[in-house]
Amino acid sequence: MSLVSVEQRHSFPIQIEQVIKNDIEKSNLSSTKDIKPKDKRGRGRPKGSKNKNKTQVVLTSELLRIQEMIKSLFKLLAKFIPLTYLVLDGHFGNNNALQMARQVNLHIISKLRYDSALYIPYQRSDSDKRSRRKYGDKIDYDNIPNKYLCKSTIDEDIQTDIYQATLLHKEFAQALNVVILIKINLKTNVRSHVILFSSDLKISFEKIIDYYKLRFQIEFNFRDAKQFWGLEDFMNLSQTAVTNAAKTRIFYGQFIPSSPLRFSSP
Repeated sequence: MSLVSVEQRHSFPIQIEQVIKNDIEKSNLSSTKDIKPKDKRGRGRPKGSKNKNKTQVVLTSELLRIQEMIKSLFKLLAKFIPLTYLVLDGHFGNNNALQMARQVNLHIISKLRYDSALYIPYQRSDSDKRSRRKYGDKIDYDNIPNKYLCKSTIDEDIQTDIYQATLLHKEFAQALNVVILIKINLKTNVRSHVILFSSDLKISFEKIIDYYKLRFQIEFNFRDAKQFWGLEDFMNLSQTAVTNAAKTRIFYGQFIPSSPLRFSSP
């Protein structure tokens, strides 16, 4: 876990936790051949079923581990540095990770799958009449309404369109602040897109993009630790020794210049 300075554009490692998988986690990694297909049920909603409260989720051991690290971080820094956003990669672009972040009063910034089904909130034409309908039109990534377009640029035959909207996802408990970046090759008409999101409905699209880019600064910590401080070379086997060696190489690399060191005899 690292703190990333928005002004300095640099990542500072704060905590390192060695992951030792338990038997349950190991069993989840077993081959899919042992998994039996579920029996198919008929179409429609089963009789007697009730709506689930999507804010009440069962956190995985991975999310619980992250949450405990965040809580300990708050005890150290809450009085000195106000923390607002938890930036995670696309592996955590799901409702469980969002709820984990909200439980510790943080807003999440992450990435959704490229084929995520997002919906415009339904708005009844007659505002005086109530409607139980929640989901409106589904977002078509090839034809996003122009009213959501925030910025469009062209650089060397590559057009980049940035859209922002408050959208719904059926697997999430709440509305999402979604930023969609679409790149179009003007010569070949090939399109690609990336979907970022935040639980903070007020944050601008510039900050969502900028903060998610800054997440990559954490990778430089591992690069320096491997390249200059032998993170891949130590031969420790016990849990304590491995933890100490990893922390030494990660944290010392932040305070000692990464350029080659030269020693001279007295």
